[in-house]
Amino acid sequence: MSNDSKKALPTSAEVRAKHKKFLFASVANYYEESVVLESGKGSRLKDLDGKTYLDFFGGILTVSLGQANERVNAALHAQIDRLGHVSTLYPTLPIVELAEKLVATAPGKLEKAFFTASGTEADETAVALAQMYTGRQEIIALRHGYSGRSLLAQSLTAHARYRNTTTQIAAIKHAHAPYCYRCPFDATPDHCGMKCATDIEELIQTTTTGEIAGFLAEPIQGVGGFIDAPDGYFKTAVDIVRKYGGVFICDEVQTGFGRTGGKMWGIQHHEGVDPDIMTMAKGIANGLPLSATLATTPIADSWKGGNISTFGGNPISATAGIAVLDAIAEENLIENCAKMGKLLRDGLDALQKKFPKTIGDVRGKGLMQGLELVRDETIKDRTPAPEAANRLFEETKKQGLLIGKGGLYNNVIRVAPALNSTKSEIEEGLGALDRAFSAFAT
Repeated sequence: MSNDSKKALPTSAEVRAKHKKFLFASVANYYEESVVLESGKGSRLKDLDGKTYLDFFGGILTVSLGQANERVNAALHAQIDRLGHVSTLYPTLPIVELAEKLVATAPGKLEKAFFTASGTEADETAVALAQMYTGRQEIIALRHGYSGRSLLAQSLTAHARYRNTTTQIAAIKHAHAPYCYRCPFDATPDHCGMKCATDIEELIQTTTTGEIAGFLAEPIQGVGGFIDAPDGYFKTAVDIVRKYGGVFICDEVQTGFGRTGGKMWGIQHHEGVDPDIMTMAKGIANGLPLSATLATTPIADSWKGGNISTFGGNPISATAGIAVLDAIAEENLIENCAKMGKLLRDGLDALQKKFPKTIGDVRGKGLMQGLELVRDETIKDRTPAPEAANRLFEETKKQGLLIGKGGLYNNVIRVAPALNSTKSEIEEGLGALDRAFSAFAT
């Protein structure tokens, strides 16, 4: 054993102090006293103090196959010993193999891929493609949506706290989200006439030149609080967008790779809708930095200028992506996600019945489920309860369960176990949530 490996690890308190000293103040952490994670295997994580946790958030839906997955790690070790990094200026076996596999799984006529290193870059690429292909500039995005950290991505994002730049891109218009629990039109899902979708036509007619480049939307809004569009929404919205010359950009950064259960891609739950462009990241490579933009051949070929990506599709990340896709196919993880997702959803619905005033809404698909917490569900305005979300975080931390949080009001609990989660792990997580809610909820 080397001297370095014998070196004592710092304490959690020391790491927290250095985090505060050396990182931007804007790099926020969960919990009143943050958890300093040190190691993990599968869905189990351990902090520097030796406490173990069941991970129900996966690094924001990114560690799709769990920590230190043996299949992914074996492929990575072999690739690292063979070839580390080249840019897109050189073709490699991993980049073409990954592109071929992704295209084979994609809906519609998506036939070409471009690789980058983050969801932000993938969405940037998609918007640029839509603008080049149509010769237009204006993009329709959704309120409550999140697209990343760049100037363009922050402009696409419709959460005030993530729009931190002093200059915004003016060519972006935000339509109403399909947020049925807080419908902006005071309608119910059964009798709404899909107003949030049909209103896009007036948005185009009144706030754009009348000829748009495209429409970017997540099948389930991630940071927005797992807002799940109702059946028929995307067919109505996309038909309107195409009527005015735009293309449909489907953002599968969080919903992709079987996460929603029963389908490879979130948009496949919506009949009659094929994306013209599709973006993906997070779960694509089990934690390695990789993203992709898929497009139809005519749209992909409309990019006439130079185009490179230094880190996009590098051999190491691409190899991880291949291993993830192989695992999804060979280990039947799309079916597992549907089965475990039903078990999870049934358990969350039961919690809502047990704590009806605190849990206002349960929504999502597969292993992508959200709980919207309110101060009293019996009150008509359904007042958001971020304080309840904070309390639940502290209680689940005591129970050894890691969860996520989101929503415009920071009151939505995001539950997203690994795609290969087992029945016992789902039941364990539900038990921890039950005990945590029992500590304070009604």
